[in-house]
Amino acid sequence: AKATGQRLTAITMFTEAGGVLCTPDYMSPEQADRNERNIDTRTDVYSLGVILYELLVGALPFGSQELREAGMEAMLRKISQQEPPRPSTKIRSLGESSKDSAAKRQEEPQSLERHLRGELDWITMKALEKDRTRRYGSPSDLAADLQRHLQDQPVLAGPPSAMYRAGKFMRRHRFGVGVAGATLVLLIGFATMMALQAHRIAKERDRANREAETSKRVSEFMTNMFKVSEPSQARGNSITAREILDKASKDIHTGLSKDPEVQAQMMHVMGGVYDSLGLYPQAQSLLTDAVNIRRRVLGPQNPDTLSSINGVCRLLWEQGHYAEAEKLGRETLDMRRRVLGPEHIDTLSSMSQLATILYNEGRYDEAEKLEHETLDLQRRVLGPEHPNTLWSMVILASIFFDEGHYGEAEKLYHDALDIRRRVVGPDHPDTLALMDGYATTLAEEHRHTEAEELLRETLSIRHRVLGPDHRDTLMSMNNLANLLFLEGRYDEAEKLEHETQDIQRRVLGPDNPDTAMSTYNLGGIALHKGKRAEALSLLREAVDHGLAPNIALHMEKDPDLQTLHSDPGFAALVTHAKERAAAAQKTN
Repeated sequence: AKATGQRLTAITMFTEAGGVLCTPDYMSPEQADRNERNIDTRTDVYSLGVILYELLVGALPFGSQELREAGMEAMLRKISQQEPPRPSTKIRSLGESSKDSAAKRQEEPQSLERHLRGELDWITMKALEKDRTRRYGSPSDLAADLQRHLQDQPVLAGPPSAMYRAGKFMRRHRFGVGVAGATLVLLIGFATMMALQAHRIAKERDRANREAETSKRVSEFMTNMFKVSEPSQARGNSITAREILDKASKDIHTGLSKDPEVQAQMMHVMGGVYDSLGLYPQAQSLLTDAVNIRRRVLGPQNPDTLSSINGVCRLLWEQGHYAEAEKLGRETLDMRRRVLGPEHIDTLSSMSQLATILYNEGRYDEAEKLEHETLDLQRRVLGPEHPNTLWSMVILASIFFDEGHYGEAEKLYHDALDIRRRVVGPDHPDTLALMDGYATTLAEEHRHTEAEELLRETLSIRHRVLGPDHRDTLMSMNNLANLLFLEGRYDEAEKLEHETQDIQRRVLGPDNPDTAMSTYNLGGIALHKGKRAEALSLLREAVDHGLAPNIALHMEKDPDLQTLHSDPGFAALVTHAKERAAAAQKTN
């Protein structure tokens, strides 16, 4: 059998109630309270409020890096206690980057700030209230207030002062108020001035109308996105943020077709959310569309375009399409080096991702060399405790592990784990990833008691924090099953591996590399239980259904399959595995 080590990808958290998505960026204050167990639909309102905020501003209320670098306790405290800035205030605080956000919405920063100030500020901040009793009661209530904003009716989210109501009346009855206003203007002698300025005013009006039309389409898209939660459509069922996301992904191609930059941005965001959920086909469809739009509108070398391309590359290797992933990864890295520079954080991320792909292809020498180079640069440019630096340590440790250099792997895991525990806390998903890899290394060093204790602790926390079907929870189950196998507890190992494989087939699919790894491990267990024919059949199934090249290419050296070495059927299988692995590595 073969330990799977640590899967090298982004980590995501889920709520325990209803399986609603909750990365730290979208976590509600009640989810940040470890003692709170009463999670209801108002939690979804908060998460949707963050999405609305990001759509309007082009930035999150609290930056992802800002949250993660603060450490687990500080992150939870910030989410539960600190009020985020209003959208209009956030735009002003972005400085130079506010020009990019405004340009994507076909506005100037000042006009975007002006359009956000007032109702859109009120609506967004009501959705983001720390006290959930002050939030909208449901997504449909949020949608209704957005609809009122579109129809120039008083919204629930702001204080309805007399002046505010009067302003709404004037906008709903533009003709009558306009006639009275024109009369007044004529009476006080401004007619001449208005005539002289007519051309300038017309130009400003046209620009304002274009900006208003863009804002209207965005608001309409958000309103329609939330309509799935209305009683007429929900039909009495509880609607989760995942279902609202599904509806939005179907509507995105038509809802914002006249605003391709905003459309691509939303596709990129939603694609990333689907990727975090492990729903790769949906993620790939959205990210591919985002790439196509951004290439056409922004150009192939725009940083936003490269970000979407990088997302597609990540999805390809997560699904085991290594040749395509490598080709795209090299192209992205070359462009980022040229456009952003060799030491930009995104360039370094592309280097690390390419090293991961090479590792999965079994090209350990190339992967090790590239990851060493990346890690040295990250330590100097980003610092030794930056999350990206720590992930490069994990990747390099995984390479050492598969090369059999367990001492070097253990040291890297141990050092990275110490930093993670200190910086972000013991229950953070990134910490759990390191615990899992460290425990697997201990198991290979025959330190079984320490390894089992750490693996069971990791599995318990992941089951609670990430959920039973999350890919990383399944990774921990797989690694625990492998440890039981190493200890000769074959029946326990087989039972847990079958349970893992059943969930993987349902969640990840029958041809996913993780599913194939479980099948491979079951083959090793069958062999040690004296079921030689069944073992060969399972190993063949693993090879034919997505087994990663770094495993397939080294099958003949797996000590757990040593008793098969004299079997002609195994020799034929090894040849077949090498042919498939070689074919998978061929670049287009």
